[in-house]
Amino acid sequence: MDQVRLSSFDPAETLWRGPAFDVRGPRKQKIPVVMASPHSGRDYPPNFLAASRLDALTIRKSEDSYVDELFSEAPTHGVPLLRAHFPRAYMDVNREPFELDPEMFVGKLPSFVNTRSLRVAGGLGTIARVVADGKEIYRDKLSFEEAQQRVGDLYEPYHDQLRSLVADTHHSFGCAVLIDCHSMPSVGGPMDQDAGLMRADVILGDRHGSSCAPSLTDFVEAAFKDLGYSVGRNKPYAGGYTTERYGKPLHGIHTLQIELNRALYMDEASLEKKPRFADLQLDLSRLTERLVDLDIAPLCPLL
Repeated sequence: MDQVRLSSFDPAETLWRGPAFDVRGPRKQKIPVVMASPHSGRDYPPNFLAASRLDALTIRKSEDSYVDELFSEAPTHGVPLLRAHFPRAYMDVNREPFELDPEMFVGKLPSFVNTRSLRVAGGLGTIARVVADGKEIYRDKLSFEEAQQRVGDLYEPYHDQLRSLVADTHHSFGCAVLIDCHSMPSVGGPMDQDAGLMRADVILGDRHGSSCAPSLTDFVEAAFKDLGYSVGRNKPYAGGYTTERYGKPLHGIHTLQIELNRALYMDEASLEKKPRFADLQLDLSRLTERLVDLDIAPLCPLL
């Protein structure tokens, strides 16, 4: 198993000192597609680990482990790939800027903070209270200034970069497709709508048809099935903040969330990669290559 990586974070301060993300770009973008991996980061600030009550393995349970590696061939097919380096347990960019649990913080939170979302209720806000298996992260309460710092250092630059990639793509091609890449537990958890049930190999989330043209979801579903994978749509994941916020099909911007079943490529307890990891990585490269054949006319309102 890959070990927790310590970021170049100054433990005497609350500033993130390492790169928050990177973009692996092609020499030339060939198709109007951008891919993003917001939850596979595993650079852990030392003072975050020190403030946590969890051990080095448990703190990683919220990661979409290795998803950035699984999609790493995207640039060879002319598709830029945005990769977050910070862990989801530290900052979740697939949320509103301030979806926060007031019980986690000292004092009263400002009125603009969303304290009532279902994601906050589940402990998985912008700054999570728990990791994916429900274990509490922090020993002590945080200050709101800490939340502001993380949003300013990580959340805002990440979304600035994502917006820029999407805008540049839209400008170049007349439309843009954003594919948000994730992974999921193989069995629904106790708080999920599919609790205790085995999941499909792949779940596609398009906000029940509102975040992208139906032809895009149909195309990706057919491609996965041709590669031998079982595919579901929108249950239990219809897409998060990114899918909802960025998807504007009437303006030629389409977002689709891909959730990969972790049992396909890793041991979910130890986080060790399975031998089939390379096979899935190759299939995802084939999927990206097939996107070249996507008919973009229905995606571009002015074409």
